[in-house]
Amino acid sequence: MVDRQKISLKQFLSLYVLYAKMDFAWLLRDRVFASLAILSDVISNLSSIAGVFLLAWKFGGIGGMSRYEILFMLGYTSLMTGIYQVFFSSNNVGHISRRIGRGQVDHMLMQPLPLPVQLMTEGFIPFSGSSNLVSGAALLCIAVAKLGIRPPWWWALALAGHLAATVAILVASSYLASSVAFYAPAQAEEISTYVIDAQCSLAQFPLSGMPLALKAPLLTVFPAGLLGWFPSLALLGKPPLDLPGYYPAIIAVALAACAAYFFRKGLHYYVKKGINRYLAIGHRR
Repeated sequence: MVDRQKISLKQFLSLYVLYAKMDFAWLLRDRVFASLAILSDVISNLSSIAGVFLLAWKFGGIGGMSRYEILFMLGYTSLMTGIYQVFFSSNNVGHISRRIGRGQVDHMLMQPLPLPVQLMTEGFIPFSGSSNLVSGAALLCIAVAKLGIRPPWWWALALAGHLAATVAILVASSYLASSVAFYAPAQAEEISTYVIDAQCSLAQFPLSGMPLALKAPLLTVFPAGLLGWFPSLALLGKPPLDLPGYYPAIIAVALAACAAYFFRKGLHYYVKKGINRYLAIGHRR
């Protein structure tokens, strides 16, 4: 049995390997299913961003952003959601309010692994969850080529940093909202779903041209503008509103700190009071 308080890097990485093998076996259990799953995911992702791009194409851009700048933003957003799906979309790790509201945190507290390790590894599905990641990377490459950008050597590091910050914002927002589920499990079971869906949907729209009164909340209290619009312009060398390019990282740290505080507080309440509600669904029974 693994010590709950200690786990080596080798053990941590072995969990990723284990979940990757499980995901690979699940996806390829049937060739027809695998083909349809991959094709439907790609079509779904491309159709979700087609509306905004077609509007940009028809009008030559939106809010001062050119057609291919819009395509760059949509590619970045798809890449960001792809990373989220690969690491957090399985087993309701990202939609943690479902596991809380269903009384299934007990499953995790009984496991011989620290809770943070479980949350960082259980959502890993590199094969069945990679459609957005692949299509987003392709769109980003096309946009960079069409814009004629010659990125310096450090641009890839900046891209990785912005992606890490935006994924952290999305996950932290989900966990912060999900803290309510410890106190109201039935009412808040799906709150993380609403938060994630709303932010990802709004992230596909450029905020350029909008009044400051509308931009401000989307860059602070409900930071959907930091998931696509702001980092895209920052990577293109046009950080908006005279804010520093690392502004999303500041918000990510602040949100993560708030989420950790309130989630830990809610977990303590859960341990003391419990939840008289259990649904026998999920990957463990």
